[in-house]
Amino acid sequence: MPQQLQNEADVEAILTASGLTWLFKHSNTCGVSRAAYDEVASFLSKHADQHVGMVVVQEHRPLSNLISNRLNFVHQSPQLFLLRDGKVAWSGTHWSITADAMVAALTKAN
Repeated sequence: MPQQLQNEADVEAILTASGLTWLFKHSNTCGVSRAAYDEVASFLSKHADQHVGMVVVQEHRPLSNLISNRLNFVHQSPQLFLLRDGKVAWSGTHWSITADAMVAALTKAN
């Protein structure tokens, strides 16, 4: 399962991590976001070596805004980023967030 990020330090750890890491902005009131969450969970079930940090936008809107500002992306949810050394290597929103898309992005980034 994705690791829920609770504070600015958690987000900073993802944004400054070396190597590849995932960052997922999730809405707990949106059906599309629930489907994206299920896809992320499916991906993680087959790729246990991958780390996905998650911000629930209703609970941590300032963190969601921080991510948008730091990555220079307009806020959307659901929204998923694959980061390489803190830079966006791939991003997807809404129905483009699938386990297959994550595998393709990871393959391309490696």
